[in-house]
Parts: sequence; C-alpha cells; structure tokens
Amino acid sequence: MVAALLGRIGSQMWAIALVLFALQRFHSPAIAGITVFAGAFPGVVVSPLAGALLDRNGRVRLMMLDYSVAAGALTLIVVLTATGVLNAGLLIGIAAIGSLTNPLSGAGARTLFPVMVPHHLWDRANAADSTGFVLAAVIGAPLAAVVAGLVGRPAALAATAAVFVAAGLSLLRMPPLPGPRARSSSRSLASDAWAGLAHVARNPTLRGIAVSIAVSNVASGLLIVALPVLVLDRFDQNAAMVGVLWAISAASGGTVSLALGHRGTQGRERRLMVAGLLAMGVALALLAVAPDLAVVTVAMLVYGGSGGPLNVGMWSMRQRRTDPAWYGRAMAVSMSLNSVGTPIGSAVAGPLIGAGLLVALAVAAGFAFAASAVTVLLIPGSDREAGPPEVPRPVEVPRTAPEAELAELRTAR
Repeated sequence: MVAALLGRIGSQMWAIALVLFALQRFHSPAIAGITVFAGAFPGVVVSPLAGALLDRNGRVRLMMLDYSVAAGALTLIVVLTATGVLNAGLLIGIAAIGSLTNPLSGAGARTLFPVMVPHHLWDRANAADSTGFVLAAVIGAPLAAVVAGLVGRPAALAATAAVFVAAGLSLLRMPPLPGPRARSSSRSLASDAWAGLAHVARNPTLRGIAVSIAVSNVASGLLIVALPVLVLDRFDQNAAMVGVLWAISAASGGTVSLALGHRGTQGRERRLMVAGLLAMGVALALLAVAPDLAVVTVAMLVYGGSGGPLNVGMWSMRQRRTDPAWYGRAMAVSMSLNSVGTPIGSAVAGPLIGAGLLVALAVAAGFAFAASAVTVLLIPGSDREAGPPEVPRPVEVPRTAPEAELAELRTAR
C-alpha cells in the first residue's frame, strides 16, 4: 500500500510537472501536450508484454524496476536542463523512455489487491484502493504545482524523481508475495503477451470497458493541458492554484468512492459508470463557460466526484468478470487500453486550445458524453450477459515455498 501510494503520487506529479515545465521552457501548449502524450503512450504499446511479465515473475521486483526508470528519466531531464542542452526533442524522447515500464507498477500493484483480499470484501477494498488514488491526486498534483511555483519547474521534476525513489525503497525488504501464476508460462513471452491481448479482445466486459474509458480519457487528457492554460492565462493565477484545483477534484472523488464502496456495487456497476460519465461531461461543459475562478472550483468538484461511481463501478466489474489467472495480463492490457485516451487528448489539446479554450473544453465534454453512450452499448449489463470467464490452458507450474505454506494454512483452516 505504501509503495502503491508513493508510486501514484509520483505519477500524478509526473503529468503536472511535465506540463508546467514544458509550458515555461517552450511557451507552447502543443509541445506540452506532445510531452504528456510521449510520457504515457509508449507504456500502452508495451502493456501486453508487461502483463505477461507480471504473470510470470515477482510483481514487487518489476514495480521497483519501473520506479527506478521513472526516477532516472526525470533526473536526466533536470541534468540536461542545468547544462543548457535540453531541447523539445530530447524532452519528448526522455518522457517516452520513462513511460515504457509504467504498466509494471500500475498493473502490478493493482492486481495484488484482488489476490490478497477475500471476494466478499472486493467492493470495500476497491473503495479503499480508490482512496489511495485520491490521496495521490490530493498530494501529488498540488505538490508538483507548489514546488514549480515557489522553487522552479525543474525542482518539481526533481521532487517527482525523489518520490519514485522512495516508492522503490519502500519495497526493498518486502518478501515475494504468493498469487496467481500464469498457467501458460511454458510458452514464450510473446505468446503470453498475445494471449493477454486476445483475452481482452474476446471478453465483452473488458473490451467494452477499454473502449468506454479510453474515450472518456480523451477528455481527461484535454483537461490536463487546458486547466493550466485556463488558470494561468485567463484568470492570471499561479501554478500553485492549478494544484489546488486538482486537489479539490481528488478530494471530491474520494468522498464519493468511499460512500459507494461501503454500500456495494454488484448489479449496479454499469449504471454507476454511466452516471459518472454524464457528470464528467456536465463538469467539463461548465468549465468551458466558467466566468470566474469560483465556477471553475465548482466544476472541478463535480469533475472529481464523477470519478467515484466511474472508478468503483469499473474496478468491481472488471475484477468479477476476469479469471484470477489472467489478472497480470488482462489488467495490464485493459488498464493501458483505458489510459490510451489520455495521451491522445493531451496531444490534440494544443491545436484545440489554439482555436480557443471554449472549443477545447467543449470537445472534452463531448467525449465524456460519448463515453456514456459507449458504456451502455458495449458493456454487458449483468454477469450472466457477460458469460463465463475464459480459463487459460493449465500447465504444470512448480509451487513456490510461500504458495506451499499458504496451501497448508488453508488446509489447516
């Protein structure tokens, strides 16, 4: 939990710090958007391989690898900035390299929770884990923005690197954890990766969630670039205010997530997702016409609150309709396909903002409303409609010592 929280704080800081840094250094929303795209999209491309690795190897070591790569990439940007040789091409290239291992920590941490938590507590565990995302957003975005505003944009990158280092160090003394092993691990890594991708494509729930959330995340990617421009240019505020608004949004989402997780979601997951997406669209439309900072604050409260039903419903549905032996591959691929919309939204944000902030935010609202329709059309409304989960072909896998001890404890019980 500590490593997951620190890693998520670092991820929140990563996006905000890169946007603010690129805006200051190159004075271009287009370059800022492309940098965010590069900092996320390569990880999506390699997610099937990452999922296969997670099912084959210890998740803890792979999470540490990702934290190390992210910290190294940010440190390199700071060093090149200090030496005066950093240009836009180098910034985008380094951000792309830093994103390659991202699915290892994102999916690695997330797939451990359903393994360690009993099935009947999944809703509450999802709510608690969603609170970890909320805490990360409450801490990460404001921290990056405040450091950028008070100390400097390169200092925000350095602080983000330090958080990733702390996340890696928190796992140093952690023993290997037992969990589902890939039953197809006798095949090649590429075969396992392809099997994970094919599994997501064949599973109607995972396929529908991938399309729906990817569409909604185009709106989120647009907002990542549009909000700083809105706050800094239209309302003449500093970078710290950007972080405050993201923190308000995250706190709202956390409150709603906890309330929904306590009540349970089984049988209501799709309705919750649709309600969250509709609320997101309303919030983005309100941002587009906001006359002052007070209205922007209210819109961000609504935007954050919309993530509560969306995330709790999505995670509960995805866990219930995925066989545990597929958690590493299915979650890595599904999560990365979900997030593909964010870098795309950030990449097109520059040209849209050039046409006007109203245009950019109106387009973002349109994507949120479109995602709600996609959710109804593509995601089965019940477990029965979704059909039985696909079970991978079993092969003999040597039992590790922790797994053997766990089996003995279960037998004793």
